[in-house]
Amino acid sequence: MLKEFKDFISKGSVLDLAAAVIFGIAIGKVITSLVDGIIMPPIGMLLGKVDFANLYYNLSGQPVASLADAKLKGLPVIAYGAFINDVLNFIIIAFVIFMLVRTVNKFKKPVAVDTKDCPSCLSTIPLKATRCANCCVELAA
Repeated sequence: MLKEFKDFISKGSVLDLAAAVIFGIAIGKVITSLVDGIIMPPIGMLLGKVDFANLYYNLSGQPVASLADAKLKGLPVIAYGAFINDVLNFIIIAFVIFMLVRTVNKFKKPVAVDTKDCPSCLSTIPLKATRCANCCVELAA
């Protein structure tokens, strides 16, 4: 079982996935900092000095001074400002990943095709073949 686990871990796809997860966590923290510290404050200023992280709807009906006060008292609230921040984080992260994948795909070389499928038996044969090795059908040039 230990050998199987070692073989599984040493496969390239598992290591690629691990690197992608670590990269995703790191970029997520950077984007969260960007949204919370740089993007949302000017938007809040434009909308009347609103801090989106503190926007909430009080479901209890009891008066509270802030979202932190409501949470401290254990009152039910809908913290929609944090949701707005999280949606912006997601959109920015998705866009950054899209741009990264798009850039990487531009540098990939196209794969040369050197095989084709036999029209009769659908087996894979060399591109320059004139006869199928499996069903012996003659192929058009």
